[in-house]
Amino acid sequence: MNLLAKNDRLALLVIDMVKDYFDPHHSLPITEPALKIIEPINTLAESVRSAGGMVVFATDSFRKEDFIFTGRLKPHAITGTHGAEIIDELDRKPEDVWLPKPRFSAFFGTDLAERLKKEKISVCAVAGIATHICVLTSALDALCNDFKAILVEDCTAAYPEFIHANTIANYRRNPLQPLLEIGQSAVLMADLAEVNSDC
Repeated sequence: MNLLAKNDRLALLVIDMVKDYFDPHHSLPITEPALKIIEPINTLAESVRSAGGMVVFATDSFRKEDFIFTGRLKPHAITGTHGAEIIDELDRKPEDVWLPKPRFSAFFGTDLAERLKKEKISVCAVAGIATHICVLTSALDALCNDFKAILVEDCTAAYPEFIHANTIANYRRNPLQPLLEIGQSAVLMADLAEVNSDC
């Protein structure tokens, strides 16, 4: 099954791959599953760039006094701190966009939709962490802003890992298809190569 149509232009949204989440001393236990997706994300990002697409690193950038920290969640990824920076293991290029975001979705409180429309993007492939929260809300908000969305199964992660699997299973068949799809990076890269060869 093709994930891209002939005239689609793709943006890869890499969500929340920041240093706080890869710190073994941090209270959020997502590090182990997240380590597994670094290489697939780097490979997919290079394919997107080669096809003339756009790579966006959308990262948590919170304030200590934010409402979301008034419950069980402890402050992390605070704006301007080392922990809110993109991990060094990701292959970030000068042409890529770094987009700090104040909440879970890459679209909430940012100019992402305007940037994508200016670049004539029609599809957002969403990768990163965590599958069931920031990745999913970004994919759904892509739809709310009139972009097709692909949740890239092997480039996303959550803890415990069954939460990732359950989230993927919940959306594998959904009434929004083909506007919202679950896809593998290999299929997406093959589609990108095919679309690029037709140009």
